Amino acid sequence: MKKLTVKQPKLVNRDKPLLLHDNAKAHSAKKTSAKLRELGLETLPHPPYSPDLAPTDYHFFLNFDNFLRERKFNSEEAVKSAFENFAGSLSLEFFRKGVSCLPEKWQKCVDSNGEYFD
Repeated sequence: MKKLTVKQPKLVNRDKPLLLHDNAKAHSAKKTSAKLRELGLETLPHPPYSPDLAPTDYHFFLNFDNFLRERKFNSEEAVKSAFENFAGSLSLEFFRKGVSCLPEKWQKCVDSNGEYFD
């Protein structure tokens, strides 16, 4: 974190989160982009063919899938509430763990010549 603070202080000293998500239609839709702008959230560009490098895929959504397992929702409000409960329960350590796994994931991607890996 110290090196990042020196090399990229704009990434560390932020009032709002910086989002990295893949280029799935739901993420790049006009409505989604408009909502992110409305909320004042900035997104990082994601390489088009790197699903193995998206922390949301292997860390956040894996845990979110487990959180949602066997749940049924009867309204949009219930879905929103479940997401807010999940997101609100995540600790700083949860995100640190996800970020700390990145170098290993990157190396696996390099070692597999960009091919898919688990």
